[in-house]
Amino acid sequence: MASAPLLGGAAGASAELPDEIFAAGFHRTLVHECVRAERAARRRGTAATRTRGKVSGGGVKPWRQKGTGRARAGSIRSPIWRGGGTVFGPQPRSYAFKVNRKERRAALRSALSLHAGRSTLALLHKDALTSASTAAGRALLAQFDGPRPLLAVVDPEERALALSLRNLAAVRVIEHADVGVTEIVGAASLLLSERALEALCRRAEPPRRPARAAAPAGGAQSEKEQS
Repeated sequence: MASAPLLGGAAGASAELPDEIFAAGFHRTLVHECVRAERAARRRGTAATRTRGKVSGGGVKPWRQKGTGRARAGSIRSPIWRGGGTVFGPQPRSYAFKVNRKERRAALRSALSLHAGRSTLALLHKDALTSASTAAGRALLAQFDGPRPLLAVVDPEERALALSLRNLAAVRVIEHADVGVTEIVGAASLLLSERALEALCRRAEPPRRPARAAAPAGGAQSEKEQS
């Protein structure tokens, strides 16, 4: 069974992790797809250009249709004119696309299993930091020799823990509701509080198939045998 060091507890303490979440294989395609989806959903999509209908001016025909020797023109804001509108330019839109729920959960299991397999995952005891102290947070992370940068995932109610870690160098603190596959695979090390671990396990747990009804002991007889 997978395990991770437990910081803030007894010296050398470790905690066991569920194999169905932290011992899964790494699915590169699913992780890549989820990272693309998360990054695309965070795009603001506000790029915009003005079409000929949005450029000011151009309401009057620049010259009469015939008799001038020039090419006919109906507006000085035509796209072929300097200062005219833009054709097929970007417009505000959403870049988000859907990833199936099973695929998202499988990608999250892959990301968590990656840290568990590399021994770059550590857990934080629930009573490790009860008051905000950067010095205490630095001393706590000194027990973990994982590479940096480090991503600390906490519960919204663990404010003292977040305040103790947020000012440390190469440490990013984020709530478990805001963490995604992008943050997990982008961090060199991962630190989870016990509450955050429970929340992530609920998000990443594989779907449960309903149990099938047991067949009768005697076996079902066909209609031909009964007749």
